[in-house]
Parts: sequence; C-alpha cells; structure tokens
Amino acid sequence: MARLAALFIAAALVACEQPPTDTPKAAASAAPEPQAPAAPAVVVPTDPTNIVNIAGGSKDHTTLVAALKAADYVDAVSNAGPMTVFAPTNAAFAKLPAGTVEGLVRPEKAADLREILKYHVAVSTYRQKDFREGQKLGMANGKSVVMHVKDGKVMVNDATIIASIPASNGIVHVIDGVLLPPAS
Repeated sequence: MARLAALFIAAALVACEQPPTDTPKAAASAAPEPQAPAAPAVVVPTDPTNIVNIAGGSKDHTTLVAALKAADYVDAVSNAGPMTVFAPTNAAFAKLPAGTVEGLVRPEKAADLREILKYHVAVSTYRQKDFREGQKLGMANGKSVVMHVKDGKVMVNDATIIASIPASNGIVHVIDGVLLPPAS
C-alpha cells in the first residue's frame, strides 16, 4: 500500500513539472506518455539495518538469501515489521540431506520453499530474554515452534540461537539448524 501511494505521489510530482500546453491542438498532438516499467520482482530495501540487508551482508547467510530470492519472499521479509526471523547459517543448510537445498530452489518448488521460510518468521519482535521454556510461537505459515531455555542457552525447536542482531524492522536470531515445519 505504501509503495502504491509513493508511486501516485511520484506521478503527481512528475505531472506538476510538465510544461503547460497552451492550445488544445498542442495537447491533441502530444504523444502519449510512455508507461513506467513494472516494478522489479525483488525490491531490496535501502535501509542497511533492514533484516534483508543484514542477511545479505552476511557471508554466513548466502544460502538463506538465495532461498529468499528463489521463493520470491524478499519483499515480505523486508516489510516494515515488526518481525522475528530465525536465520539459519550456511552450515545449518549444509546439515540437510544432500540435494535438499538444490531441489527446493527450483522454480517449481517455490511454494514449498516459501512455506519453509515462513516457518522461520514470527510476527512481532522477540528478544532472547523474552523466551521461556516451552513457549510456543506462531509462525508466518500458521504452524508453531517451541522455545527451549536452559542454562542461558535459547533454542527454537532443535536449533540453537547463536547470535541476535537487532534490525529496523525486527530482529534476526542466527540459528544453527533449519526449521522444518511439521507435516500437516
């Protein structure tokens, strides 16, 4: 909605800068204005502290960023939030059975990949101190994860949070495993 409003405002500003036409003949002979090109499928936010840019700037999250792009989920994770993203490292993806990631980034698997990625996103910002043992969090795909807290270590399902990075639109919790949604 904000992008649509920005587009209308930009169009209005451009129209205001056009020289006025004095005669109906000039208006009638003017060529139609070319249409603006369609917005690109992936719009990376300019805010360097946005979740997408944090992940994109990390050498440990190249697989996650590639998955976000393959699933056409970059825009969703770059929105204003607030959200909590559990971000698996490249090493976490490497623990999956051979061929899993390669299979999921194929265009025909985009919907399946998007569901897995949604299972890594919670609406709201949850800091590590907010988590309690046995706490269930609803994720963007409609399923829940279970938090575990013991001896200062915080886990989401079976993945350990190894770092937390505040973002302008929420928080990124770096995790050492990929969260796989339970079967429906």
